[in-house]
Amino acid sequence: STQSTWAVVSTQSTWGFLWLLVYLQINKMAEGKKAAPKTNMVEDFMLGGVAAAVSKTLAAPIERVKLLLQNQGESAAITKPYTGIVDVFVRVPKEQGFASFWRGNMANVIRYFPTQALNFMFKDFYKQYLERPRSDGFWPCLLGNMASGGAAGATSLIVVYPLDFARTRLAVDVGKGSDREFKGTLDVILKTAKSAGWGKGGVYNGFAVSCVGIIFYRGAYFGIYDTVATLDSMKSSGFLGKFCLAYAVTVTAGLISYPLDTIRRRMMMTSGKSAGKYKNSIDCAQKILSGEGVKAMYKGAGSNILRGLAGSLVLVGFDYCKQEYLCWKHPELRGKKRELKVVVG
Repeated sequence: STQSTWAVVSTQSTWGFLWLLVYLQINKMAEGKKAAPKTNMVEDFMLGGVAAAVSKTLAAPIERVKLLLQNQGESAAITKPYTGIVDVFVRVPKEQGFASFWRGNMANVIRYFPTQALNFMFKDFYKQYLERPRSDGFWPCLLGNMASGGAAGATSLIVVYPLDFARTRLAVDVGKGSDREFKGTLDVILKTAKSAGWGKGGVYNGFAVSCVGIIFYRGAYFGIYDTVATLDSMKSSGFLGKFCLAYAVTVTAGLISYPLDTIRRRMMMTSGKSAGKYKNSIDCAQKILSGEGVKAMYKGAGSNILRGLAGSLVLVGFDYCKQEYLCWKHPELRGKKRELKVVVG
């Protein structure tokens, strides 16, 4: 069929493109001069993946609260709307059990492991062409870092989008036992693909607006942090200073891209049987604004800000873990931690 052919061609093209980037990155590393010790792609994959898994598992209850508030308008199973963060925290354990706070967390962890690894790899790759030296000034440096981060986020999204889609659908599946719509991550993807295909209206429904949103989010997230963290005043700020910076960046990036995140989540929720509800992302935005008002675009934003605490802690913790790992791998670096260049994504 046309949909299956499109899926095969797009998958092959995507992986071919990713392997080309890996090949170019390896050649670039091989040709470069000997520089200060740093982690390779495999090490970044493991360190970033573990940090992401811990972060997402700790923040899973807050993230599910955010998704329930954000998408309850599209869930037929939610007969009594949640009124706020406290209401969700009170009702969910009573109605679905305490463990349901982690519903969809496995899909989130599986999604975030490769996401972090790909973000690290692609950000470094794009920086080779887009990064501007500090000698050019603060703003050119910031824009270069933002462009690298945005491009890395968009490229990574191509691979992990089906897992993000599954995470959203599972988090808003409020049924219990046999009343649940989906059994797990793979069940979500396969059922949706079978009923509506992989493209528009199917698994990749809302991909375009998601891509725009991730460019804004990752651009601000990586761009601001990577630029400000290298300032002389930040290098000696210690853990607390870096944590405050990471949290400020996380909250700012999240609020900038939150309306787009709401639109993409609604598009995900109407994939499959309800695929005809929205013609496209613009139509989705118009219907949300006309039917629910501007506030609907920011439903769950409060819990998203709280969720940023765990993400910020792991972001900075990863920085320090990477330093310790390099010192363990290269004992001669002991006592020179402050001189290590640690790239945080």
